[in-house]
Amino acid sequence: MTDAISPSPAPSPAEVWERLQAGNARFVSGEVAHPNQNAARRSSLTDGQHPMAVIFGCSDSRLAAEIIFDVGLGDVFVVRTAGQVIDDAVLGSLEYSVDVLEVPLIVVLGHDSCGAVTAAMESAASATTPTGFVRSLVERITPSVLAAQRQGLTTVNETVEEHVKQTVSRITEHSRAIYEAVQDGRTAVIGVTYRLAEGRADLVSTTGEV
Repeated sequence: MTDAISPSPAPSPAEVWERLQAGNARFVSGEVAHPNQNAARRSSLTDGQHPMAVIFGCSDSRLAAEIIFDVGLGDVFVVRTAGQVIDDAVLGSLEYSVDVLEVPLIVVLGHDSCGAVTAAMESAASATTPTGFVRSLVERITPSVLAAQRQGLTTVNETVEEHVKQTVSRITEHSRAIYEAVQDGRTAVIGVTYRLAEGRADLVSTTGEV
């Protein structure tokens, strides 16, 4: 399939992160450009896509990736679950973005005051678990909560940051395809935390060359 917007040459993970940082800086300052959001851009994407990054973030309504990084249609491939927890569908989506779309950067995006992380912390403290499928979310975040506690980290935001770091590691541990892509230098995985009040996205973890 011919992709009319495919960049040549493809940007490096570091170049993509620089572009995302620049977009976030515009968002923080309130001087957003709203790029690639017009009819011409929409038409150019009908035959294919070539996003510069995949953003795997929390489903929280305050964490809209395209807005935070001031990007537009076709710029980022977005995967979201509450608490950015990993399951087979998430890993399949990430592998697709790397192996088929050839995305050079995976961004794991967490945020402060995360409700899913808070629920996991409360569950660990009370030795109880929620009912229904929320239980699955909490159980997948609990290892990060315990890792944070072993380091003496006690606040929600500290635990969020540790959960982001743990998630970055788990992606390459659980996916052979992504591990090989990182080893080959075809992609990198980074962890970022978003500050709700400031609108700032801070780098906290990297796997691969960024």
